[in-house]
Amino acid sequence: MNWSVRPDKRFRLALGSFIEEYNNKVQIVALDEESSEFVAKSTFDHPYPTTKIMWIPDAKGLFPDLLATSGDYLRVWRAGENDTRLECLLNNNKNSDFCAPLTSFDWNEVDPNLLGTSSIDTTCTIWGLETGQVLGRVNLVSGHVKTQLIAHDKEVYDIAFSRAGGGRDMFASVGADGSVRMFDLRHLEHSTIIYEDPQHHPLLRLAWNKQDPNYLATFAMDACEVIILDVRVPCTPVARLNNHRACVNGIAWAPHSSCHICTAADDHQALIWDIQQMPRAIEDPILAYTADCEINQIQWASTQPDWIAICYNNSLEILRV
Repeated sequence: MNWSVRPDKRFRLALGSFIEEYNNKVQIVALDEESSEFVAKSTFDHPYPTTKIMWIPDAKGLFPDLLATSGDYLRVWRAGENDTRLECLLNNNKNSDFCAPLTSFDWNEVDPNLLGTSSIDTTCTIWGLETGQVLGRVNLVSGHVKTQLIAHDKEVYDIAFSRAGGGRDMFASVGADGSVRMFDLRHLEHSTIIYEDPQHHPLLRLAWNKQDPNYLATFAMDACEVIILDVRVPCTPVARLNNHRACVNGIAWAPHSSCHICTAADDHQALIWDIQQMPRAIEDPILAYTADCEINQIQWASTQPDWIAICYNNSLEILRV
């Protein structure tokens, strides 16, 4: 699930179904200003569940109204008023019939023509997108592989661009080998290991702080705690957020504050933490919300910093902070 970024479509989200079979769906939901209710604007078929959905990070509304999904491949879609159509399918397995599923992807905020995907085949691929922004040109979106690199010793589970160094060239990844690794597109011959899980448990997700590019958060498979890392102090967590009583499923940094992060878990809870006293221990969250079921997805709206969306079962809830 993901919040739209465009200034003219602030109260809009895209949601993906999770059914363990081929036929899945993506739904676009938006606030009907007159009724003050969220309504489904369009629903379209998606092969396999989406492992991630993202709207183009286009805060000025300069690009076409695009969203991307990962699953078997990376797909870029164009949202219309009443329907959503596939613009392009990006496949980096050209040489074989075998398809290595994508676990996640990230869309570069500084340069929305760059996307990065992570795959179970141990690689990350950086894609260049041509969106034809020239007025009057109704050309389709297309993409090409800029680079593919072996990122980990095992499956890669997540990738995220960093805002450091101009925000275009640095990214990090996590994976089944239990490490967080940092890359620079200008120097791909080496990477930096920022953290390794002591028991080599797989790390499932990572998220960069939206205001301070030194901090990132990650969590391990089946873990009840979220680890905060400082890239200037590699290999040692600066904080551990461990109030959840079941495994963590999602993390979302505040879009407008460097010291707030929200975590969601199988204990039905969404917790907001204030981490400004790091490296002193952070004992308790400052806000908590209990849902009716395990929360599997959490997203903090960048255009509406007081809105947090969560998903559980077949429900989407929007929480006011």
